Amino acid sequence: MATGTRPIARGAWRDRFLNRVELLGNALPDPVAIFAGIILILMMVSAIGAAQGWTVTNPVTGEVLKARNLLSEDMIRQLLTEVPKTYTGFTPLGFALTIMLGAGVAEHSGLLPALLRRMMQGVPPVLLVPATILLGMLTIHAFDFGFLVYVPLAGMMFAAAGRNPVLGCILGFTGCCTGLAGNLLPGQYDVLIFGITQTGARLLSPQWEMNPFGNWWYLIAIAVAFIGLGWLLAEKVVGPRLGDWHGHSNGSYESPAPLSKTELRGLRRAGAVTVLFVGIVLALIFVPGYAPLYDSAAEPAQRILPFYRATVPLLTVLMVGAGWVYGKAVGTITTHRDVVVMMGKGLEGMLPYLVLAFFAAHFVAMFGWSNLAPIVAIQGAGTLRELHAPPALLLPLLATASAWLDFLIASGSAKWTAMAPVVVPMFMLLGVSPEMTTAAYRVGDVVTNLISPLNAYFILTLIYCQRWNPAFRLGSLLSATLPIAIAFYLAGLVITAGWVALDLPVGPGAAVSYQVPGQVLPAPAQ
Repeated sequence: MATGTRPIARGAWRDRFLNRVELLGNALPDPVAIFAGIILILMMVSAIGAAQGWTVTNPVTGEVLKARNLLSEDMIRQLLTEVPKTYTGFTPLGFALTIMLGAGVAEHSGLLPALLRRMMQGVPPVLLVPATILLGMLTIHAFDFGFLVYVPLAGMMFAAAGRNPVLGCILGFTGCCTGLAGNLLPGQYDVLIFGITQTGARLLSPQWEMNPFGNWWYLIAIAVAFIGLGWLLAEKVVGPRLGDWHGHSNGSYESPAPLSKTELRGLRRAGAVTVLFVGIVLALIFVPGYAPLYDSAAEPAQRILPFYRATVPLLTVLMVGAGWVYGKAVGTITTHRDVVVMMGKGLEGMLPYLVLAFFAAHFVAMFGWSNLAPIVAIQGAGTLRELHAPPALLLPLLATASAWLDFLIASGSAKWTAMAPVVVPMFMLLGVSPEMTTAAYRVGDVVTNLISPLNAYFILTLIYCQRWNPAFRLGSLLSATLPIAIAFYLAGLVITAGWVALDLPVGPGAAVSYQVPGQVLPAPAQ
């Protein structure tokens, strides 16, 4: 069994500080109570904002958005009559329930444990930490698959390697959180975020076309920096605080047994199903005349979006199919009834999350109803514009504003939708490309997710950690992720400022500098 976080009475100020963070965090109420309390505060703030006439003008549509009183008769009626709709319409909940149906089959059939044992044979122990963070970054291309499936798998990988599985969950979560700003490959989020950037850029340059690869070089640099820092902090700070993992109550650790011939045969059959599945998906994208996963009527860079949006159900189907054939090969599945039972088992572990999601869903919905989200975001962007600072300073400030706003608006795309029409044209007039502005926003957007109790996946990661260590609490997780968040935040600011100062290409065909057609730059990018 795992030890809890070990208080370090002696040592550097860092250890004493993190001990205090852990104590304060553990003294907080249950996350459900935190969400309930924040909802009450939100309702009172909305009433104050409506009474004082808080407004903001949408820079794209010209619509005047006013703060709405959540305590008004209309809002209370909407809240009470739409409770089922609000709860079931919560996107992370839909993703979680869908993906866990397939994950339940893949896990309980034995497929995922066998894959992990196979993977552990090819990963040197010294590279386990960076490999875990990197794989977490790459899973973000499958939407929320990483948070829902990869994070607990990372814990299993660490347990199989004889290391603390709680550390594995934390590092898997770290990779998933930061994959939107640091990654080796661009993906669906790049298409989404640049589609929003394009809205702001075309206010000044109607011919501007988004480039989904416009942040690629920057993404790689951030990924390398974050993996290196995460590796260092895991070995020197977080790992020692979490303590050792002994594997069993008697303190012994048993290396994972080699795969049997039956298990290897099951993996080969699951691999064959995967190849067949990939072929079917490619056909649904590229077959002329019948391509439901390809939108030929959309702009070129957005035509593949239907595929990206279908990744969660596609992965669910793949895990059910591959898990089924694996289970048939090794004897864990005999009839379809076994598959149905495994789907149900996959949902059993989600019960605490289902309770939390009810309150999280209503907080997100009510924050949107109040119009406080766009008011805060657009006003914050306007404050940046009024500073009249050089781009090398303004872009890190944009990243900072993005990080702080993430405590209020967890969705990166929703926040950028409100901010992009203000900050993108502003930086274009300062000689900074929309690609560079987007990059700075992204790096700020991800770091707060590592420490925000309002991030539903932060709480889900806590639940995963508690499977290995029931004594692990909110403060324990916060004290583990806070050093990583601070290091990533500072590294992101330095890289962003340096990128602008050195005028490095942000991606293929994307530079730091930009000149609005027909206009003279007020000052060169610095």
